[in-house]
Amino acid sequence: MQAKRIVITQHDLDRLQRVVNDARISRAVDVTGLVGELDRALVVAPEEIPGDVVTMNSKVRLIDVESGEPMDIALVFPEDANVAEGAVSILAPVGTAIIGYSQGDTIEWPTPSGTRTFRIERILFQPEAAGEWDL
Repeated sequence: MQAKRIVITQHDLDRLQRVVNDARISRAVDVTGLVGELDRALVVAPEEIPGDVVTMNSKVRLIDVESGEPMDIALVFPEDANVAEGAVSILAPVGTAIIGYSQGDTIEWPTPSGTRTFRIERILFQPEAAGEWDL
């Protein structure tokens, strides 16, 4: 699957670059995938981001293309991750895979059992669309 150009806000880019730099210092996490996403992103002001794009702290419904099963997650910064509550870190493979993509897009990410394919079914909440710029 060819990677599409993603869209992120300047605010998210600034915060994500801090996450990448911190992870590189700690060497605890491979941030190569996230760095690649950020490098190819179109960066816009928060008020210019379309409401159907996954931004940080968005809540989204993903559909497993193979099984049809839905999965609701919130895309969060590493310190806010809580898988039991559906809060997935941007540093998790699925988190890196969905940032900047739009409702209706299909994304893939590696898992121990092989590559999984999901469609972004719906943006349930996007901070920028709600006028919440500092989440």
